[in-house]
Amino acid sequence: MAPRLRSGGNGLSPLLLTCVEGLSQRGGSRPLAGLTAIIQNQSQRITTPRSSSRSPPCSAPFSTSAPCELNREQRRMWAWLRGQGKKFKTAPDPDQPGPDGDTARGNGGGPNYVGSFDGTQVFRNNKLFKSEPVLSEKARDAIFSAVVEDQLPLKAVSQKFGVDMRRIAAVVRMRSIERNWIASKKPLAKPYQRAVLAMLPQADLNPGEMPFEPINDIHVHMATMQQLFHPTSESRHFTRRDAAKAFGAHTLPPDHKLRIPEMIDLERKLASGVPSEEAHDEFVAQTARTEASRAKRLKGRRTMAELNRTRVATDRFEFRFENFNSSAVGRTGRGRTAVGWRYGVPSHDRKPDQVKIPTKME
Repeated sequence: MAPRLRSGGNGLSPLLLTCVEGLSQRGGSRPLAGLTAIIQNQSQRITTPRSSSRSPPCSAPFSTSAPCELNREQRRMWAWLRGQGKKFKTAPDPDQPGPDGDTARGNGGGPNYVGSFDGTQVFRNNKLFKSEPVLSEKARDAIFSAVVEDQLPLKAVSQKFGVDMRRIAAVVRMRSIERNWIASKKPLAKPYQRAVLAMLPQADLNPGEMPFEPINDIHVHMATMQQLFHPTSESRHFTRRDAAKAFGAHTLPPDHKLRIPEMIDLERKLASGVPSEEAHDEFVAQTARTEASRAKRLKGRRTMAELNRTRVATDRFEFRFENFNSSAVGRTGRGRTAVGWRYGVPSHDRKPDQVKIPTKME
């Protein structure tokens, strides 16, 4: 008998009904009992009406999912961003002027470093890396004006602003080049300059601020790094000059190793009760005389070097010949004035036929 397809109200599939009819023709009772239980279970699942307690279908898109719960680290991060980290939400705009009207400061607050809130520590976990401040445009203009327009000595400008003389010379040189470029109508990278300065802390060198950098560091000689026992009488007035001679005849006292030794006389006059304006005027005059004397010595050296030099100009090159004294190179020919000292003197330790032991007592 061919299988028949029935469509009842129980929602069973035609294939399942066909299998049931085929088994019923064979007369098996146990398989039919098992299939009857499966059919009843399936019919109950299909025909059972849905509970009315379920929510109606949502009108949200199919890809929308429920927001996941934040863990502890994420909650701490968002709490920090709403509190202390709120200042790091937006970067400082270098084109927006600050409270003092300086566009190079960027919102008037300088850079925002995540490491700390004092403006020096860049990275949070690296306390040894500090971002040192740089001179602002206002400070550079003040230094250039004091040197070029007011004709003050470099030492006096260094003492006034608390900036090293080498940095002052560099500022004057760079400002001169910048003005020459402006006069020649050469383009300047001003946007790049403002962007870089906005990422660094700046110093305006205003009165009352901390010194920008030390200006009178003393060079420590290697001969003074050892302890020395020097007997002397108690009645003798042992000075710094005597201490320098005890370490060696070539060692200078600290007063002569300072970059601005005139500041010692300035501090002594201020301590003795001399008016500040009078003491500073004498300091400026003294530094001017010192720099004029040094410039005169350098000019004399250059003049003597030019007299000892013979120039021979050709179509392509200019040859320069200098007088050389062969007896001024030391006993072994390896003195500082010898030829090749500037480019490095090779060592003779591994060369054959070289006497490497002392030949006499001195």
